[in-house]
Amino acid sequence: MSDHVYKTVELTGSSKTSSDEAIRGAIERASKTIRDIRWFQVTETRGHVENGKVAHWQVTLKVGFTLE
Repeated sequence: MSDHVYKTVELTGSSKTSSDEAIRGAIERASKTIRDIRWFQVTETRGHVENGKVAHWQVTLKVGFTLE
């Protein structure tokens, strides 16, 4: 097994449905332009409230990918 070097970027995904969907959406969108994403770490979860109800979930995450 060779040693790996990773680059990290920070993403923020949002969803009207759930924090999980916000994470999945951010990773799926980033995967269109970033190759070899290997891991993610949630660094912040927050939301937007309208009329006493959660209107949007927002999740900030670090995403790691291997350098070529």
